[in-house]
Amino acid sequence: MNKVDVQAKLKELGLELPVAAKPVAAYVPAIRTGNLVFTAGQLPLRNGEMVAAGKVDGEVTPEHAKELAQICALNALAAVQTVADVNKITKIVRVVGYVNGVAGFVNHPAVVNGASELFISIWGDGAKHARSAVGIAELPLNSPVEIELTVEITD
Repeated sequence: MNKVDVQAKLKELGLELPVAAKPVAAYVPAIRTGNLVFTAGQLPLRNGEMVAAGKVDGEVTPEHAKELAQICALNALAAVQTVADVNKITKIVRVVGYVNGVAGFVNHPAVVNGASELFISIWGDGAKHARSAVGIAELPLNSPVEIELTVEITD
């Protein structure tokens, strides 16, 4: 994967790296072991506030949920930044997306694409990664989506 100035690339995309969200329970936003960083699940928070709440295909459209997944992905990068320089990310290893959908909603992959497509926009095709898109009955704070991230760092 190409070395990228993440802040500059985000600016090109009209986005910015937020400040990492404070944990809502007894955990840390991210932890590094060796050259891997694992993030805690990230919600669609901006400045400490939920951008939207509710179930996908209920109160939240699938299209809006995809945008929320991108916000979660930005928050995941901010979490990485708490333990390692995001400019030293050399591989997006794995993305896990949890989607709080109404009963019968099955288009979880399209929602989680909001996160995956952001990483590909930043790093190109080298950012393709393993992924799970999981439907779930409820999420913390009634969040429509939650994203967790595993990345490889090269110092």
